[in-house]
Amino acid sequence: MTDQELQQLVEEISMRDFRKPFRHIATFNARLRTTGGRYMLADHRIEINPKYILAFESQELVGIIRHELCHYHLHLEGKGYRHQDLDFKRLLEEVGAPRFCRALPTERPFVKKKIHLYICLKCGHNYSRKIRMNTDKFRCGKCWGTLQYRGEKNKGKYL
Repeated sequence: MTDQELQQLVEEISMRDFRKPFRHIATFNARLRTTGGRYMLADHRIEINPKYILAFESQELVGIIRHELCHYHLHLEGKGYRHQDLDFKRLLEEVGAPRFCRALPTERPFVKKKIHLYICLKCGHNYSRKIRMNTDKFRCGKCWGTLQYRGEKNKGKYL
């Protein structure tokens, strides 16, 4: 889908669901990461995350457009356009728009991170660090005893 096709779709949804024209610009913005779309207050532009077209069916895209059009029309009318405003919640319910879009499937791989374990030979205090350290240079912070490397443990984490 191109920006022109998106523009037509937004104008069509605005007339069909809101019975008001959309007179500004709607574009895709690939830099959006955690949101389905956004309405820009300054220039009344709507930006849509193109990843939602690939990840979900077209109904999710229509829901995102309806949501952003709720912000758009309420802002232009001088009514409450923010998520917590009653006008916004009512209009969302009226047009069947979701309050929040679904989360995108994660693109970041699941990687096991290493945690390096140390023990003080004098007081027995345990230390864990993400980065391995030189036990000849570092000492226990409690008793100034010698540290001994005990190995590593894997900790799962999304990068």
